Amino acid sequence: MADYERTRLVVLGGAGVGKSCIVKRFLDNTYSDKYRSTIEDLYSKEFDLGHMSLKVDILDTSGEMEFPAMRRLCIATSHAFLLVYAVTSAPSFQSIKQCFEEIREQRGDFQEIPIVVAGNKLDLTSTHREVRIEDVSEWVYCELPKLRVKVLECSAKDDINIREVFRSFLNLSRIFPKDAEDQSSGLKRTSSAYMHKGGKKAGSPSLDRSKPEGSENGSFSKPRSRSLIRRTSRKAKQQLRDARNGCDDCIVS
Repeated sequence: MADYERTRLVVLGGAGVGKSCIVKRFLDNTYSDKYRSTIEDLYSKEFDLGHMSLKVDILDTSGEMEFPAMRRLCIATSHAFLLVYAVTSAPSFQSIKQCFEEIREQRGDFQEIPIVVAGNKLDLTSTHREVRIEDVSEWVYCELPKLRVKVLECSAKDDINIREVFRSFLNLSRIFPKDAEDQSSGLKRTSSAYMHKGGKKAGSPSLDRSKPEGSENGSFSKPRSRSLIRRTSRKAKQQLRDARNGCDDCIVS
């Protein structure tokens, strides 16, 4: 089994949207509705994917804008981003738009970075909703440049789509095929959470990673050159086009 070096996923979003709840539900299958302000929480986990192992640091950032230097450092050193808003809060959707603009300003390779946009608190939509997934999809697929991105809604409280949120990063990074059998039961945690305190436009942080012999898959790793992107399989390009659902005409189903 090939062993990938440590890679980093940064979680961004406004205060009170449940970023920490999503991370803890995924890592420990636990949930607490008690709010605790986050500065920076760093979690480490090893993923056993069968054909290889993948070590990931998940950095849960502050929802406040009080630490701009820390945010810039997080964005500059990340290999993937999880942007979290609450489907019950229109201002939280505006917050992730601001987060994306920070990514675009600081990262010249932003179009090649895996990004998942997740609307939390899906469990509350029966009584209250302020953000429709159609509006989020229109912003992502019609208003923004072409991205390596996935949009979905989830509930940390009811454990809805939480594994799919993190599995999406494997798909977007081309580590794990979309039609592959779910092997999430083999995931094992390797360390506990700990507090990690922490603008020039930057590219992806460099990683020295080994690949399984004969593997053609990508990863959370440093971005590939445009010439390499052009050599990606026809199937991968078709999947990307299908995901956009005809967004060239800005029609969102």
